[in-house]
Amino acid sequence: AGDGDCGHTHARAAQAIREWMRARPPPAAPAQLLSALADVVLEEMGGSSGVLYGLFLTAAARSLRGRSDYPAWADAMDAGIEAMQRYGGAAPGDRTMLDSLFAAAQALRSLRSPGANLLQVLAAAVQSAEAAAEATRHMEAAAGRASYVRSSRLEQPDPGAVAVAAVLGAVLEGLR
Repeated sequence: AGDGDCGHTHARAAQAIREWMRARPPPAAPAQLLSALADVVLEEMGGSSGVLYGLFLTAAARSLRGRSDYPAWADAMDAGIEAMQRYGGAAPGDRTMLDSLFAAAQALRSLRSPGANLLQVLAAAVQSAEAAAEATRHMEAAAGRASYVRSSRLEQPDPGAVAVAAVLGAVLEGLR
């Protein structure tokens, strides 16, 4: 969806996470798992995406400390997005990965309802993220690398938004 850099950094992160998981069993506690993933991503992913994912995962991990119920995951998503916005300076509508994350977070808020079905809510979150990623195709870039490119040259959806939707889809597939 872009110049290939975003895909390359995500592939590097995926490989690092795969190697990390092969080397040791992942922590069972959700907060520890996200914190460890933040460390892997910060060390191995590189680029601004690596920093932003690291911020997201660190804030989400803090939010999950001592909790693992469904509402806690919705809170963790909100905490991660807030950290990305605070330190990254972008907002939904700026044609960045936040567009997909924000759309997914809105769907994940259904986890706060009693009796929520995790897989159904996560499937809705993935669909929302995919639709938001596609919607970036027609947005004016106000942040991120795309903001340095003339709008007339931006013909594809934002690569970061597409990547977020793909990551969330992989999480859903893994849980299924």
